[in-house]
Amino acid sequence: QLQASGGGLVQAGGSLRLSCVASGGTFSDYATAWFRQAPGKEREFVVGVRWNAGSPRYADSVKGRFTISRDKDRRTVYLQMNSLKPEDTAIYFCAAAPRIIWSSLALPSSYDSWGQGTLVTVSS
Repeated sequence: QLQASGGGLVQAGGSLRLSCVASGGTFSDYATAWFRQAPGKEREFVVGVRWNAGSPRYADSVKGRFTISRDKDRRTVYLQMNSLKPEDTAIYFCAAAPRIIWSSLALPSSYDSWGQGTLVTVSS
């Protein structure tokens, strides 16, 4: 099970760090991603990574501003969000799956474990 946290209200230009904790396991052999969903919109890919195979894949809208990482015990994945914009406002979800090919990282259907979501609100 995944538990996401760290959301909140921040002014444009500010930063937040989201966390996703894996209970009962680790992210060692799992692909992990963050998605977000704004009101009235479809779920949108933010970033995904296969920890043992290659660099993270970022959505163009967050490239250079967001960074995915994990801690050394591999039980927590982070999303560091800098230079936040009002259009980043959404509920953010973490997701994981045991095996994903790189070209499928951005597809929600590729993931079988989801966190409950954490709300990020960026004010202008």
